[in-house]
Amino acid sequence: MNYKLGDFVRFVDENLEGYITRIIDKDTIGVTDANDFEIPVLAAKVTLVHGEISEDETTAVRTRPSIPEKEFITDGVYLGIVTDQHSNSVVHFYLVNETSFQLPLSLSTEKDNKFKGEFLGIIPVGTAQKIYSAQLADIQIWPKFRLEILFHTSSNIEPKAPVIFKQAIKGKDLSVAKVEIKLLNQKGWQIRLDETPSASTIDAEKLKQSFYK
Repeated sequence: MNYKLGDFVRFVDENLEGYITRIIDKDTIGVTDANDFEIPVLAAKVTLVHGEISEDETTAVRTRPSIPEKEFITDGVYLGIVTDQHSNSVVHFYLVNETSFQLPLSLSTEKDNKFKGEFLGIIPVGTAQKIYSAQLADIQIWPKFRLEILFHTSSNIEPKAPVIFKQAIKGKDLSVAKVEIKLLNQKGWQIRLDETPSASTIDAEKLKQSFYK
């Protein structure tokens, strides 16, 4: 089954159509119709509507104008989470690259000690690319993410250290107010991935250790 969350499909045996809002198992999907009612159906009983522009085609990569080399931006890598434009029950995860680096990226998920590679690719300079989708109601059982990010540029700039993000996204992460994600033209939740401890944080830690000594 090659269907994805957000795909627009039409029923083979009935005059119904809608968006895929749940992957139930390897043979069954949930399709939400125009009345916002989710219908379980065998994947073999629907067909993809190619006339409908898919989420991948419209928002897989959102680009901003190229950045002059003299304004090289070294910080600004985020995990962006937004709801589907057709169904609030589905969320899409984006790697948001506001830096001037190209970002080679690997995303794997872990659930019940089982691992799965979900995305492998390069996020271009100043773009946001969709890397994962999930059912919002299943947030308590979402898998743990493992994001591995490298920083690459042909410019005479020292690359940053790789980022490894290993974390499960919980309800508390989405309990904060949404922010405008400029590269997506949409409000959503953002998690900073390339943040480094401030000097004051490091100094405070050293001070605490000195008290113990």
